[in-house]
Amino acid sequence: MRGDRVEIVVDTGGAPLTYQVTATRAGRRVETSIGRGVVEVAEVTRGGTVVRTARFMASRVLALVEHPVPRGATPDGAASPDRV
Repeated sequence: MRGDRVEIVVDTGGAPLTYQVTATRAGRRVETSIGRGVVEVAEVTRGGTVVRTARFMASRVLALVEHPVPRGATPDGAASPDRV
């Protein structure tokens, strides 16, 4: 969903660097996968096409923080009926 973002903090040997991957358009989402020593964060369209990808060595990643956009909240703060 537009506005979803993932922050990745990476150890560079000196000061840590922070990277962000954000869903830039409506209908896109950010997916995170970890495997074989690599952390991959990708912006993906509704159809599953990868728009852009960020890859990092898992041993260098200090933090991986996902910031989802609140979905289905009503103005009074109650959850919408479609959420269980």
